[in-house]
Amino acid sequence: MKTKLFNLAPSLLSIAYCLLLIAFFVSCKSKPEEIANTDEIYACPMHPEVTGKKGDECPQCGMKLELVDKAKSSNEYFMAFKAEPAVEAGKPSMLSFTPSIKGNETEMVPLDVQHDKKMHLIVVSKDLSYFDHIHPEFQSSGAYDIKVLSKDENYSKGRFANETKFEQGGEYVLFADYLPSGASHQLERIELNVSGTPFHAQKFTTEKTTSTTDGYEVSLVPDGGKFLSQGTMHISGIIKKEGKEIPADQLENYLAAKAHVVVISEDTQDYLHVHPEVVDGRLDLHTTFGKSGIFRGWLQFQTNGQVHTADFTIHVEEGQAPESEHGESAEHNH
Repeated sequence: MKTKLFNLAPSLLSIAYCLLLIAFFVSCKSKPEEIANTDEIYACPMHPEVTGKKGDECPQCGMKLELVDKAKSSNEYFMAFKAEPAVEAGKPSMLSFTPSIKGNETEMVPLDVQHDKKMHLIVVSKDLSYFDHIHPEFQSSGAYDIKVLSKDENYSKGRFANETKFEQGGEYVLFADYLPSGASHQLERIELNVSGTPFHAQKFTTEKTTSTTDGYEVSLVPDGGKFLSQGTMHISGIIKKEGKEIPADQLENYLAAKAHVVVISEDTQDYLHVHPEVVDGRLDLHTTFGKSGIFRGWLQFQTNGQVHTADFTIHVEEGQAPESEHGESAEHNH
């Protein structure tokens, strides 16, 4: 009996040991943080209607999809705008932008910083001959203001101006780009009529993909040689000075990026704000136009503390963009 008991003990111990191992591995695999959450939703911060899985990119702008916080605000936001006095060409005025909640207009809406600023304002003339990228300044009232200078006033010194001028009358379009804290990205299109002698409207029909500014030559070169309406376009931004190409990673940061590119359709209804990545020493822009037609574009970059702006006229044809050999961008498009 003793011998039998002696022989059985190791077997029982072995079985118990195996059961403990099984229990250990099952418990390890069952750790909550290691279980895939099938309820997770990833969406584009710029186009929240675009959803997918982790690692996907938005086909409209190229941004990586971000995990949607289910606790995010479901408020509907709008930008309350006023000009005091009414804007007249060459005269001083104040433009005031107040981020607001529909149905609760008195509540102050805090904004998150995006690319060094809480609000980016793009100002264009309706014919897209005029362009300005400025940054309204926060006031204790909750509004963000832009000072309109008279024709005789000079701009203040500083990299990120909150001042502009309307030296000619006519129709203008303002694009207010902002992110309420705890909510999704917002883009507001505001039309502004400036009284006074109107600008002579220009019609941009000739394609212009190479531009000169402050002694620099800037070119936009699309993969495949054409700008196409569907799919994600990869576009190289090439900057030269005195015929020599400047590596994009040598550019100074301007608003937390090596460059900013704004593209607006001829009818001013479609707006793209792209922050390119640097790939193989060049700016790599990727975005989706969404439709064919004429677009105007402006690429801004900084050297020696000075911001340079190159303008373009882009003809977008109907068609599907080719698959690109470029890597995925980690930068933002809007």
